[in-house]
Amino acid sequence: MVKPHLESYLKTLPPKPGIYIYRDDRGEVIYVGKASNLRNRVRSYFQHSSNLPDKTAQMVSRIDRIDFVITESELAALVLECQQIKKYRPHYNVLLKDDKSFPYIKIDIKNDWPTISITRRRYNDGAKYIGRVPNAWSARQTYDLIKRIFPLRSCNKVITGKDTRPCLKYHIQRCSGPCIGAISHDRYQDMVKQVVAFLEGREDVVLKELKKSMQQAAAAMEFEKAAQYRNQIQAIQNVVASNRIPFNIRGELDVIGLARDGDLACVRLFSIKDSRLKADDHFIIEHAAGETNSNIIEGFTKLYYASSEHIPPLVLLQSPLNEPALIKDWLKEKRGSSLEIRVPIKGTGLRLVEMAAENARQQLDIYKARQSTRPENMEALTGLQHVLGLDHILHRIEGYDISNIQGTSAVGSMVVFENGAPRPTHYRRFKIRTVPHSDDYAMMREMLQRRFKGHLGDKEKWGRPDLVLIDGGRGHLGAAMQALRDAGATDIPIISIAKENEDIFQPGQPNPLPLDKSSHELHLLQRIRDEAHRFAVTYHRKLRAEKGTRSLLDSIPGVGPARRKALIQRFGSVYGVKAASVEELASIDGITKKLAQQIQEHLG
Repeated sequence: MVKPHLESYLKTLPPKPGIYIYRDDRGEVIYVGKASNLRNRVRSYFQHSSNLPDKTAQMVSRIDRIDFVITESELAALVLECQQIKKYRPHYNVLLKDDKSFPYIKIDIKNDWPTISITRRRYNDGAKYIGRVPNAWSARQTYDLIKRIFPLRSCNKVITGKDTRPCLKYHIQRCSGPCIGAISHDRYQDMVKQVVAFLEGREDVVLKELKKSMQQAAAAMEFEKAAQYRNQIQAIQNVVASNRIPFNIRGELDVIGLARDGDLACVRLFSIKDSRLKADDHFIIEHAAGETNSNIIEGFTKLYYASSEHIPPLVLLQSPLNEPALIKDWLKEKRGSSLEIRVPIKGTGLRLVEMAAENARQQLDIYKARQSTRPENMEALTGLQHVLGLDHILHRIEGYDISNIQGTSAVGSMVVFENGAPRPTHYRRFKIRTVPHSDDYAMMREMLQRRFKGHLGDKEKWGRPDLVLIDGGRGHLGAAMQALRDAGATDIPIISIAKENEDIFQPGQPNPLPLDKSSHELHLLQRIRDEAHRFAVTYHRKLRAEKGTRSLLDSIPGVGPARRKALIQRFGSVYGVKAASVEELASIDGITKKLAQQIQEHLG
């Protein structure tokens, strides 16, 4: 339902391209989007909530104010959208967890004796900035490698070549010693050019020049200098060999793969040039639940390349973009030359995307393992143990919720948190079978009886909780306790959390638990409750959508289960089928043009 003060505002939106900014009742930006037609795009959010994804419906319920900016084109809107997302970091946008600017390797080429350094800001000072360094750790590794192979100076002193004593870096071979005249100006400048070529991926050019210099030094009987060139050549060859991948690739490309688990996702990006891995980095994305793979990939692509100075001629993606033409035009304009975006379905491209996705999965597992040992999680678990008066640590907490509308398509959810971190592989869903009407208490009893009576002893598959958390007040807690008694699980601690005042109820205690509203303990319980609610509502919406799909499509003569499935897979929903043309419908195997016309007439 649209809030009254927004209803009249929606009518004033212009039918022009631009960005829209949603704010909540505190004035905080919760979402930034772009549109080719602001009026149509914004109004599309304010339909019946059952037609919206759960995450979108939740966002719309929080909208209290809408701002917008008109732009000259949709492409300009895309650029502005990226800037505003980076500025505000809205809760409902796809966000990189650590959205900092990318580091650069800076070479001060305007200086007679250029220095090398790491910086996050790029100035218009005539210096050479080499981008494509994904994070500070990678930048430091690259910087140290350059200093070992090409000992450029990193100090700021005025170079005269007449100093009597060099610094320590000269003695450990991390500086070529221009301050004492140990290297000529011409040779130093050649080394600067080689550093730039090396950082830009032109190692073959650098190796050719170094080999030529080594041969000239050897012919001139300058064996010490020739040995220095030889060492540089070997170091570069070792770097090239260590970064080679087992695919025959010519040219330059980026590969983007995705892995996701519950509310978290990880994007892995490989930058490859001539069968060598030039960069490899990962990005953790929060608030991923309810987003499609395409939304996450597109959101990442916009945020990443908006901050990147280097864009390759080919980008391989695991999932298609929602607006490929627009983003391609933007990247072409930013790159200054042609560009291709592709979702490979076979061959080397597919294997590269699968490799990126597998590495993303491993990185996400590592991140989750680290999260489970975060100090605030352990502090919250220890605090809960103390407040509840338990003699055991709460390694595993299970959260439960019910979702239904007047008893229809009623479902229950079970989510699991271990050491304060979600374990989505242990989540379970329940279709309510024995309660034909709207009775949350009876539904809660059925779900918990089925969970504990049938699976309490199956610790390997189902586990045994150290604490059960129920979404609800005293009534829900009482129903859950009865279910545990019936299942013979009275030794499992149980509490409930009521949404209205965030009160925590414990059996046998007349008053809510004394938890501070800003405590880690309450925040952890809220996270578990919210995750159980999200999981239940998502399943409920899915069942309702399937029920609606069956009732609408199954009533069309000639559309059976196989064709219904093919239609939904192609167009996403009944609404997508309804919006499709006869030609698009007839392009599906098994659907003739005549049947396509019947489908369109039936749904029309």
